[in-house]
Amino acid sequence: MQDCPAKRRAYLFCATMLISGAPFALAASAHAASSDQKNGPVAEKKTRSGAPAKQQPATTKAAAVKPVQQKVHAAQEEQIMVTATRRSTKLEDSPINISVIDQKLMKNERITDIRQLSSFVPGLTITDNGPGNTGNIIMRGLSSGSTSTTGNFTNNSVGVYLGEVPLYTDFKMVDIDRLEVLQGPQGTLYGLGTLAGAIRYMPHRPVLNHWSADVTGKTFGESHSGSPGGETTGTFNIPLIKDHLAFRTVVGYYNDPGFMDYNYLLKTPGVSNPQPGANSLGTAEQRAQNFYRRKDLNYDHTFTTRNQLLVQVNPNIKGYLTYMHQETRTGGQQANAAGVLGTGHYDAPWRYQEPVNRKSDLYSGEFYFNIFNFAQLVNTTAYTHQTIDSVEDNTDLLLDLDYGYQAFPNFSSYAVSHRKYTQFNEELRLVSTHKGPISWVIGGFYNNQKTDTNRHEYVPGYTSWAGIDRPDELEYASRVHTKTQERAVYGELTYHILKNLQITGGFRYFDYDSSVDGGTALPLFQTYPNVNYSSQQGSTGANGTMWKANISYRINPNIMTYFTYSTGYRVGGVNKVAPCSMPLDTSVQHACALPNEVSYKPDKTRNAELGIRGNFFHRRLIFTLAGYNIDWTNIQVPGQTQYGNVGITKNGAAAVSRGFDASVNVKVLPNFTISATYSYVDAHLTKYSPGLVTNVLGSYAGKPGDRLPGSTKNSGSIIANYTFPLDEDRNIQFNWATTYQGSIFSRVGLEGYGYRMPSYVTHRASITYNTRKWSVDLFVNNLTDQYAVTAVSNDMSSIRSRDGIAERYYAYSVLTPRTFGLEASAHF
Repeated sequence: MQDCPAKRRAYLFCATMLISGAPFALAASAHAASSDQKNGPVAEKKTRSGAPAKQQPATTKAAAVKPVQQKVHAAQEEQIMVTATRRSTKLEDSPINISVIDQKLMKNERITDIRQLSSFVPGLTITDNGPGNTGNIIMRGLSSGSTSTTGNFTNNSVGVYLGEVPLYTDFKMVDIDRLEVLQGPQGTLYGLGTLAGAIRYMPHRPVLNHWSADVTGKTFGESHSGSPGGETTGTFNIPLIKDHLAFRTVVGYYNDPGFMDYNYLLKTPGVSNPQPGANSLGTAEQRAQNFYRRKDLNYDHTFTTRNQLLVQVNPNIKGYLTYMHQETRTGGQQANAAGVLGTGHYDAPWRYQEPVNRKSDLYSGEFYFNIFNFAQLVNTTAYTHQTIDSVEDNTDLLLDLDYGYQAFPNFSSYAVSHRKYTQFNEELRLVSTHKGPISWVIGGFYNNQKTDTNRHEYVPGYTSWAGIDRPDELEYASRVHTKTQERAVYGELTYHILKNLQITGGFRYFDYDSSVDGGTALPLFQTYPNVNYSSQQGSTGANGTMWKANISYRINPNIMTYFTYSTGYRVGGVNKVAPCSMPLDTSVQHACALPNEVSYKPDKTRNAELGIRGNFFHRRLIFTLAGYNIDWTNIQVPGQTQYGNVGITKNGAAAVSRGFDASVNVKVLPNFTISATYSYVDAHLTKYSPGLVTNVLGSYAGKPGDRLPGSTKNSGSIIANYTFPLDEDRNIQFNWATTYQGSIFSRVGLEGYGYRMPSYVTHRASITYNTRKWSVDLFVNNLTDQYAVTAVSNDMSSIRSRDGIAERYYAYSVLTPRTFGLEASAHF
């Protein structure tokens, strides 16, 4: 490592940045990075690594005597362009906290899924709990709910976009130009009102008048798995009408073999004994009599496709029509039972296979109109449809409710769920393009989201044993329909006071209404075949105003600092549980929401942030550093209904999150780059919150200073990349990455028997042989086969037995073990 310059200011920057960092990929071209507002990249010869191909050696005398100037010029050209501020700007000129993952980094680190982002973006935590779920996204520690081995990013704390289109599922990252991660509320620039930030997938767009194809194949193995896996993707760009029409399609299939074994599946539910031994799973003979086994049930079989049609009337009028489809199938959880009944790290103790089938379709239209040299009008319309069909072991839930089912020696239960989500979005935005000291953005947004949930719980063999006339063995049924409509107007205005000084003000007004109707049924107490639901309705709504103020100052051509104060919110809504039919007959079982449990209100954040970004030594050292303080009020927290212990959301508590994000990218040699990230997050409660945590033993108060769950306090990464040139068309690339994830609390302040998930370190490495047209890559992820817990369901009070029957309700999501393989790709 070279010494820092003697000058005090440079020394301070170097000393700070060398212990912090963020992965800035320097190979993205400016034109490609802004392709969402242009037709796409021009035809340019590139290596398979994505970097511009080397030109033939210069023969002029001037070129021969200025190698140092050429290197400086090359370093200066390595600029990343972003559109996070609704205009195409250099990353280093963006007066906000933004991290960028470009296509080179995505390829080097094999990032194909949103759950893999958190290792390389400071301040971001995304739970990896397997292919059956999309994972929870947490920015800067803003999470109040207990962790879970299941989870989806549908809670609106972070907005996710594909270009201009809101996303509600984890589409694979194929043919993506870059990812922009924006920290802090973004409601004055984006349609979705966000509490903590936004993530934008910026796809490659169709290119007029240019044919191209990219094909990639991968084969790999996983430790603790019984079979190999593979992936295949193809991208094809097809011009249809010169200067006016082009089509781009992406197709991919992912086959991850899985590594979690279900060794205790019931051969004949209702007849087979789920626990044949006293506080054990029995002898080998008893296990053979009652159980069968399925290996690697957390497999991931995913088909994905994205299809875009570019229609360009003229350079000032164009549109993109997009259709996306993805289907994911898996057979079980990526979780174990924390050693209950002697089970191991990669053993799932549940009694039933737990398949999940997730299907998603997205239709969108994005239209751009340049209004002379005054403004650009952008209209985005999108419709998303998603269904999730699943089966889960329901035995432990019913045992936990203590209805006495354990009296039946062969008792077990399973649940069948069908969930449907639909979203319709409309956004209209006008962005100034005129010259002058003032620039502005103004827009309107409409969101209509509907959910339909049906759940049926069965108790095989129980009705015959108990003498109940219920041949379908249906114990519980529920159906819930919710609808939320949000309307908003937003805008920003920027005044360039001086060439190096600007101020920005922003606003947002929102209004929403939400309703729920549904019911529950207890068929064991009804005459077969009737399933009579106790249907009820509920509704809520609210409105409010958010705002933002920002000032940025460029100290010199290489260094810029900024300060932002902004407010954010997350809409309230109605809980996905049927309201109770009042007055309530308490002599029978119920699973419903009381009037005060039906709905919840918005929560809000106030975010103050001071940041600096810049470069030294002709951009051979690039850095960012940002510190922040976030006040979070009226927090949406998890709870349970009084009747049935059904999970709901309620309002309560207040918290603060303080910390800083830092990043550095150092070009040690022309072909050797080191980048690093570091994030520190101190997120904790600031007020006493009674009943914040609930379990079967009672409720527990949250206390000031209690750490918030779900995210790390310390995290970081370091990436080293060296390219060894063979000739002008070939090179060998060596890549190494080490990531650190600090400890995570499963519950607020570990209240209610929470668990502190230990910190862990992982390593990944690859060697790639690149030519102009193709490449081959040998890689390994999680090199040391590190075992780690990534999420926890329930709490340690669930590790108990009822009348000698051990509950298997407590669960750990686990990190994917060592993965190693070969990848090959070709460009035509």
